[in-house]
Amino acid sequence: MTEVSCLKWGDLSDLGSVDMWVLQSSQVRVEVLTLGAIIRSVWTRGKDGRMEDITLGYDDLEGYVSDKRYLGAVVGRVANRIARGRFVLEGKLYQLDINNGPNALHGGLRGFNKILWCATPVEGGVQLSLTSPDGDQGYPGEVRVSVTYTLQGETLTAEYKARSTKTTPISLTNHSYFNLAGQAATDIYDHEVSISAQSYLPVDETSIPTGEIRAVEGSPFDLRKPVLIGPRLKEFPGPGFDHNFCLSLPGDTCTERHAARVCHPASGHVLEVSTSQPGIQFYTANFLDGSIKGKGGARYGKHSSFCLETQNWPNAVNQFPRYHPSLWQPDLHLTFTPLLSSSFSEMTSTCTTCIISIHL
Repeated sequence: MTEVSCLKWGDLSDLGSVDMWVLQSSQVRVEVLTLGAIIRSVWTRGKDGRMEDITLGYDDLEGYVSDKRYLGAVVGRVANRIARGRFVLEGKLYQLDINNGPNALHGGLRGFNKILWCATPVEGGVQLSLTSPDGDQGYPGEVRVSVTYTLQGETLTAEYKARSTKTTPISLTNHSYFNLAGQAATDIYDHEVSISAQSYLPVDETSIPTGEIRAVEGSPFDLRKPVLIGPRLKEFPGPGFDHNFCLSLPGDTCTERHAARVCHPASGHVLEVSTSQPGIQFYTANFLDGSIKGKGGARYGKHSSFCLETQNWPNAVNQFPRYHPSLWQPDLHLTFTPLLSSSFSEMTSTCTTCIISIHL
């Protein structure tokens, strides 16, 4: 039995009242904000029986208003980067807002993470929806999007749907940061990670894929068997992971498959992800620098957390349209369903149908 409640959490002068919805089962507590459809907290029980919040976030609304790192938010229209913020569609060049070096990132200057979503209670959860107008951040077509969070026992499900009036790129994900030792823990070096990918996408100096699909074998990107994150980061060429791992390749069918597993042996928390999305972005919080003051006064520094963002391949609209098209036609319904279970947490991304399971 899941208890669903709602309380006013704050006010935005330009948007209105922000609510927090609480989904509570016997093992898990999930807090969801109407701003950005943000997963503010996921509390789950460890092997010592204590409840622990394993998602990074803020104590107050102002933190999320000023946030530039997408903590817990749904991002879109297109997650990840689009090179030079432009693409050609049906013979027309579209120029997007540039907000990450020379590129467009996570939907633009005012993406879905900065929008106030409308909320409606559903059995065991809450549905949040928004309408992105034609031309929003430079994208074509009016797009209606919804995400439904439901909690059953130890399983949190997030179902995403989208519909557009014009052909447009769409690739949604959730950008929650996790530390399975607790959101205030210093780093994730004692976490073990495995990702079920035979290949990954190398990137250039602006984090755009080079176009090569490279095998992970014999490289630091080989995470097919559990690897302790700390030692692996020491041998990593760069500040850390911020790469797309290829869960499916050209010609593969879009079916649900196991994607990733992260384990924190000391607490007993485990997070598992499965999805029908073609990619998963593994990010080790390389650009957090301790300047963010999070929940309970915690300072979030480099490698303090990780993200597992199931999504289409970065810059797919320009580089990989034959492999994994990110374009959605008018009246085509997009649906994706992630699940998450009680000893960890994570949810994200999009394709025709996706499932992401997190078992805690």
